[in-house]
Amino acid sequence: MSEVKKKIEKLRSELERHNRLYYIEDNPEISDYEFDEMLKELEDLERENPEFADENSPTKRVGGDVTKNFETVEHEFPMMSLSNSYSKDEISEFIARIDKNIGGDTEYVCELKYDGVAISVRYNNGRFERAVTRGDGQKGDDVSNNVRTIKSLPLNLLPDTGYPEVFEIRGEIMLTRSRFEMLNEELAKKGEKPYANPRNTASGTLKLQDSKVVAKRGLDCFLYSVNAGSPVAENHFESVQKAKKWGFKVPPKEKNRIKVCRHIDEIMDFINYWDTERLNLDFDIDGVVIKVNSYDKQEELGSTAKSPRWAIAYKYKAEETKTILQDIKFQVGRTGAVTPVAQLKPVELAGTVVKRASLHNADVIANLDVRLGDTVFVEKGGEIIPKITAVDKQQRPDDAEPFEFAAQCPECGTELVRKEGEAVHFCPNETGCPPQILGKIQHFISRNAMDIEGLGQETVVQLHNAGLIKGIADLYELKKEDVLPLERMAEKSANNLIKGVEESKNKPFEKVLFGMGIRYVGATVAKRLATHFKDINRLAQASLDELESAPEIGTVIAKSVHEFFRNEEYLEMVERLKSHGLQFEVVEEEGVSSKLEGKKIVISGVFHQVSRSEAKKLIEKHGGTNTGSVSGSTDYLVAGENMGPAKREKAEKLNVKVISEDEFLKMIED
Repeated sequence: MSEVKKKIEKLRSELERHNRLYYIEDNPEISDYEFDEMLKELEDLERENPEFADENSPTKRVGGDVTKNFETVEHEFPMMSLSNSYSKDEISEFIARIDKNIGGDTEYVCELKYDGVAISVRYNNGRFERAVTRGDGQKGDDVSNNVRTIKSLPLNLLPDTGYPEVFEIRGEIMLTRSRFEMLNEELAKKGEKPYANPRNTASGTLKLQDSKVVAKRGLDCFLYSVNAGSPVAENHFESVQKAKKWGFKVPPKEKNRIKVCRHIDEIMDFINYWDTERLNLDFDIDGVVIKVNSYDKQEELGSTAKSPRWAIAYKYKAEETKTILQDIKFQVGRTGAVTPVAQLKPVELAGTVVKRASLHNADVIANLDVRLGDTVFVEKGGEIIPKITAVDKQQRPDDAEPFEFAAQCPECGTELVRKEGEAVHFCPNETGCPPQILGKIQHFISRNAMDIEGLGQETVVQLHNAGLIKGIADLYELKKEDVLPLERMAEKSANNLIKGVEESKNKPFEKVLFGMGIRYVGATVAKRLATHFKDINRLAQASLDELESAPEIGTVIAKSVHEFFRNEEYLEMVERLKSHGLQFEVVEEEGVSSKLEGKKIVISGVFHQVSRSEAKKLIEKHGGTNTGSVSGSTDYLVAGENMGPAKREKAEKLNVKVISEDEFLKMIED
């Protein structure tokens, strides 16, 4: 190794060490001036010797790379959102559900809920590889160039500390309050408009094209969740402590920012402590996250399509203010649900100007007894969506009259309906009400459904307003000459739109089924239905009993699907989509069998010949259904190494057959 290369590597190592001491361990050894001099020396050496360039060099933290378009990347591990709670009773209900499903004696981890921008960072052989935003939970934007500039995020992990070869670590990117105030002071000196709040500023900064500007903003990063092919520890708390040893900035247990709790009183003590103490932090939090500690128990509890069943967020009471209710208008969603929206006298709340707030449904309006002209209390539910929480009746105008909910759809004039047992009013004109038509088309083209490249929600509105589309099947009859006259539609974008629509014909049956927008049929349910019925004809002809007998399909979903396929207009839409060549049957992959047909299988523990995600795919490929928890209907529990005792005990109690990884693979070989 040349002397120059040795010098470069030594400087990189020293700079990384001092960076970690300053930003992560809060224990600097040298002055800022000395650090800057070392960095300048390294910059000079790298410029003079480009053959020794390294994208993870400390010199990359100053930025310089420009990203014109952020690439969309699919998450290997979906980034789910958490269910929210606002009271001790709701936390108690959460714990009761856990106890009911997996028994008592469960450990929980409490940690702060940072009010930042969710990020997933991938490392390969200890080196920073990629950083991706949450996006829609399934796909996000690659913001690696910008995240490299964050000094509290290591670009190279500490050697010989036992990190996995490849893994992702997740957390929040944010601006500290002190840094945010400093940025606003700089803007004030220039006579420019200040930023609204730290979270929005951090979010906007992360999507800037010039990483040099990002570096100057001074973003920070807090990490708290490790995802690898197999667990890096037996539980969440231990994995966070390991991540600290690797060089990450994680919640410090010595400052009570993460804690293992064993009962509701300990959890509430943690929540109440931080409700007051959060005011003394240099960063914003909006609540506390409570997670089941054991990874084995997390796996047993499983997840819904949107959120894990083993975690919940306790949200602190939001900032509240008073203003005047000027009007109530009604919005119609793609399912026909009619939502009342309060039109407010503009008021500043949590750093933004609020003009509208949700009133949810007729029952909420009646319970609040809210009337036009009332002075109302408004808060940001979850710090994002404003809502009216109460009415100051002492300031009510003398002529204010009780508010009457709309009787007809505000968009198409159809008489609204409210089914027994439901709180929401619906417009039944599903195929003739403009917002429902638009909503269904926009849902069809969305990422989790057909993900049509070159076609966005605004373009759908343009196409509809121009009379070019009235339903999703019309998309497949568009021609380039039809769309070219649209505003801001150039030759290239028109070609991309037509190409994207054509390529969407290759999307699998489950995506098409989800995209059709059947009420209550989310992405997970669509996959279950597609896997069980195999093709659209069997699904359309299925009786209510046959639908309910499908895995994890309840009465409400079955009834909705059954009604959908008895609607002549929807049947015509399906026939048109068929004629355009969309996929309406499950395409069996080569080598796939029906050896596990109808079998419900739970997998648990660490596997060696295949990963857990590969095992789940094998179950589905061979006709089986992978479920998260052991029940009386489970056929097999595939037990890997280090499987917790709870699942085995439950399987033995219910006479569920327990098999090894080898036995499972022998079942599907050949």
